[in-house]
Amino acid sequence: MDQWARQQRALALLPVCLALTFSLTAVSSSYWCEGTRRVAKPLCQDRPGVLHCIHYSRGSSDNDQAVQYIWEMGDDKFVQRRFHVGLWQSCEETLGSTGENCRSFQSVIPAEEQGVLWLSIGAEVLNILLTLTSAVLLGSRVRHHSGFHWLKVDASVAILTVLAGLLAMVAHMMYTTIFQITVNLGPEDWKPQTWDYGWSYCLAWGSFALCMVASVMATSRYTAARRELADKKSGQKGSRHSPQDFQKPKASESVWETETAPSPAGCALIGVSKHLPPEAPGKVSMC
Repeated sequence: MDQWARQQRALALLPVCLALTFSLTAVSSSYWCEGTRRVAKPLCQDRPGVLHCIHYSRGSSDNDQAVQYIWEMGDDKFVQRRFHVGLWQSCEETLGSTGENCRSFQSVIPAEEQGVLWLSIGAEVLNILLTLTSAVLLGSRVRHHSGFHWLKVDASVAILTVLAGLLAMVAHMMYTTIFQITVNLGPEDWKPQTWDYGWSYCLAWGSFALCMVASVMATSRYTAARRELADKKSGQKGSRHSPQDFQKPKASESVWETETAPSPAGCALIGVSKHLPPEAPGKVSMC
């Protein structure tokens, strides 16, 4: 029974730990949004066979002036570069190599939106701190079953996780708004041609969903524990009233109630009260 209870407590800790892991991974990564940029190819510098560059050749005109002949036309003069963006930086692949060229995302967004970006980052950090506190409380419940007031722990976890989820939701929505504004108003050397949300963005919203699940589970445990405690208290109050407290009335008192009264001629009038008809006399004379 104790082993089963420990497994139940460990299962309650699982969504909180997953939410914390998802939040930490999403905040530290730079794959919230991914896409491609259309960039003009550089000149190949008379190096035929090199990829992702504009091939040209030199010639001479009738008046001995150098002429460059470019063979690429239209979309052939451009190449698609992949990029990915996070809370902290924006990275773009480098042509002709496997490396990436990264710069701060704050330097890309418009100046009037930088305050909103810091609000989004602050909400993400608070979300992580609240989720971490919830994980510590539930972890202490798994390791030490006795000596704690677990009703207060469940109530605290329910409040902390729902606050963490709400902060995460607000932070994600603010970041989405900032990115869309930057796509429209950002610098020309950064604007993407196509973009979509990346796996970090999905992890961030997964953390929000897990926080809500953990809050519902903690609220359910708190409600069940309160109901069980109330039932135990009512049972203890009922057990205090023992059967000996209710004394059965004596047979003579339940059937006959006699009352002796003096009467003349040496006789005594005894009042008898029973379940008698209304017309029967209430007293009997005994000499």
